[in-house]
Amino acid sequence: MRIDKYLKVSRLIKRRTVANEVADAGRILVNGKTVKASYTVKEGDIIEITFGNRPVKVRVLCAEGVERKDVAREMYEVISE
Repeated sequence: MRIDKYLKVSRLIKRRTVANEVADAGRILVNGKTVKASYTVKEGDIIEITFGNRPVKVRVLCAEGVERKDVAREMYEVISE
C-alpha cells in the first residue's frame, strides 16, 4: 500500500491529499530516509512524520487495507511523540 493511503487509512493523517502534500514537502521519513507519496509501506517499517515542530514516530504492524475505524489504531504502534 502507498504511504499516502496508509497514513489516511490508519488515521494518522485525515486526508490523503494532505498526506500527499506532507510527503512532497519531505516531512515523512521511513527507516531514516525521506520518501515520496508513492513509497510502498511494509510491515516493520519505522515511519517518522513531522507535524510542525512535533515529530511522531510509529512502527507499521499491518500494511493491509483495513478501513474500519475501530481497527485503524491496530495498524501501527507509537514509538515516540
